Amino acid sequence: MRIKFPDDIRIYIACVKTDMRKSIDGLSVIVSENFKLNPFENALFLNNYEFIFR
Repeated sequence: MRIKFPDDIRIYIACVKTDMRKSIDGLSVIVSENFKLNPFENALFLNNYEFIFR
């Protein structure tokens, strides 16, 4: 499965682990405060997530 993104999209990667269980409001605060960016701009925000299998 391939996902097509617009050519003008910017991709930002967080270098630290982020708790993805936060609400969308909590994640947008992280983008605003840590990246100093608008979370609603035409961008893709990725994080360093470690999968833990038990």
